[in-house]
Amino acid sequence: MLAGTPIIVLREGAEREKGKGAVSNNIAAARALADAVRSTLGPRGMDKMLVDSMGDITITNDGVTILKEVDVEHPTAKMLVEVAKTQDQQCGDGTTTAVVLSGELLRRAETLIEQNVHPTVITRGFSIAREEAERLLKTEVGKAVNAQDEQALVDVASTAMGSKGVYGSREELAQLCVKAVKAISETHDGKKVADTTLIQIEKKHGGTISDTELVQGIILDKERGHPRMSKMVKSAKIALLSSALEIKKTEFESKINIKSPGQIQNFLDQEDKTFRDIVDMIKASGANVVISQKGIDDVVLHYLSKAGIYAVKQVKESDMQKLSRATGGKVVAGWKELSAKDLGSAGQVEERQVGDSHMTFVTGCEGARSVSILIRGGTEHVTQEVERALNDALKVVASTIEDGVICPGGGATEMELAVRLRKFAPTVGGREQLAVEAFAQALEVVPWSLAENGGYDAINTIIDLRKEHEASGGNRNAGINFADNGHPTDMLKMKVIEPLRVKSQAISSATEVANMVLRIDDVIASRKSGPAPAGGGHSH
Repeated sequence: MLAGTPIIVLREGAEREKGKGAVSNNIAAARALADAVRSTLGPRGMDKMLVDSMGDITITNDGVTILKEVDVEHPTAKMLVEVAKTQDQQCGDGTTTAVVLSGELLRRAETLIEQNVHPTVITRGFSIAREEAERLLKTEVGKAVNAQDEQALVDVASTAMGSKGVYGSREELAQLCVKAVKAISETHDGKKVADTTLIQIEKKHGGTISDTELVQGIILDKERGHPRMSKMVKSAKIALLSSALEIKKTEFESKINIKSPGQIQNFLDQEDKTFRDIVDMIKASGANVVISQKGIDDVVLHYLSKAGIYAVKQVKESDMQKLSRATGGKVVAGWKELSAKDLGSAGQVEERQVGDSHMTFVTGCEGARSVSILIRGGTEHVTQEVERALNDALKVVASTIEDGVICPGGGATEMELAVRLRKFAPTVGGREQLAVEAFAQALEVVPWSLAENGGYDAINTIIDLRKEHEASGGNRNAGINFADNGHPTDMLKMKVIEPLRVKSQAISSATEVANMVLRIDDVIASRKSGPAPAGGGHSH
């Protein structure tokens, strides 16, 4: 109020929440979302059935898939969804851990806020704790591993898939993932690089999960363009075209005045000659396989089949790039520019029946830098869940090859960090040490949730685990053993291992989002634009 006149800053209908009310509302939203995915954590985690607005069903326990599919409304909850997406892009695995940890950090922070510890002090304490946790991960907890150690890589992949619905076949799938990543990994400036986007994944339901296979080459979900074409081409010379093998329609309206029947025939003959010229030029280049990103005219397909050339049309651009890498061919813009040096080569190109459809397999490529995995499974939902599991496993194998450091799983890493941070807290001094202690407590949510989801008494399990880590001769790799009623066991011996990157990314992104939420003390929400009020004018 200024001299009795009210000053209106916000639009009518805008909502505003300030101070502790705003913080507790945001924390409640984050915790609700974290609790929703918490039951999916670990090998005994439960699945969620998600039904979208179209009625399509997804059954999964993959954290990021659940959060992407659920239509989240609250702005703070949306920030947690972003955390999961980032974790997925960077590491492939650990999405549920990152979200659950964010929710727990905020829950612990709320207790401190109620004790009149200022949010800025808490965020400072959390940042100190995060730095110490990352230092401990690199120097104390992490264990160096040789990128050539195939067994360690298989164990990492197997651990990542342990919580997915592919539990029974995970050993075979893990070996398949390691072979695929090793095939595409290369060394740049003395550094290992494994780009998992070079691995193509195709899925066809039918058969069982154990029928999933690795193909040293590329699989195209396309059949040959003409039934008269040979089903198999040995010693393939492949032309990769990004343009259509058709006569272009004019972009403007055109009329052709024909005065005699002979002119129609001339017109058709000319068109036919053009099509023949296309095929002759392709044949002259030495190609016996044509793969086009766009369409191929039926007449051209007919002449290609007569010339003994195998053709595939309407191939995705991403698949064209993978073909180029695998066969060493160049993607050429038009058939006129095609020459022998642009062709790729493969041992064979063949059409195979997979399930009830036909697919083209390009195999036997020398020094192929691209491989494919063909997923099989009883139903569409099964193949989708296998795909999600494989994506996680491929990324964790890649990050293990790139970083060469692993950590024990089963809640061992989090418990060791919690124990170390509790000892570290008094050295911080000031009120920040309360936040460091809260951070240590929050880390225990991971073994706690694993124990809960395993059907064990969470309190007793945590006490036993903490005792193992705190004892002078204790085992810092001790985690929850699901094969032995949740008793603490050395996770490295149990082959339950995860890449360092998964752990450090989960801790840093969870801390960042918790700090961001804690720093918000004012939420100003504009009114959602809805239908205009009755009566047409403004309502007051």
